[in-house]
Amino acid sequence: QVQLVESGGGLVQAGGSLRLSCAASGNIFSIDVMGWYRQAPGMQRELVASVITNGGMTTYVDSVKGRFTISRDNVGNTVYLQMNSLKAEDTAVYYCNAQIRTTRFIAEPYWGRGTQVTVSV
Repeated sequence: QVQLVESGGGLVQAGGSLRLSCAASGNIFSIDVMGWYRQAPGMQRELVASVITNGGMTTYVDSVKGRFTISRDNVGNTVYLQMNSLKAEDTAVYYCNAQIRTTRFIAEPYWGRGTQVTVSV
């Protein structure tokens, strides 16, 4: 069994910062990719940022470039999302996602339960 547990959401004023954390645990052989998605009310879930284990390449949605930073603790199987200069439009439920191998040959996507981020103006 694999679990992703998020923490760090909350209420912040526009211009402020928050740091999200997501720890993966359980029957993990390796992790290929970890990332963060978000879903605002009435909107589709979108990829915010991701980081590949092999090589550390990161990707970001255009709307957060220069403001958000994703990082990884490979030893602890933890991914972080540092969010600076937050805007009202960043308000959403943020979900941790990981492509996890439970064996060398089986890779599946796993999701956390989500953490609410609310940015007030």
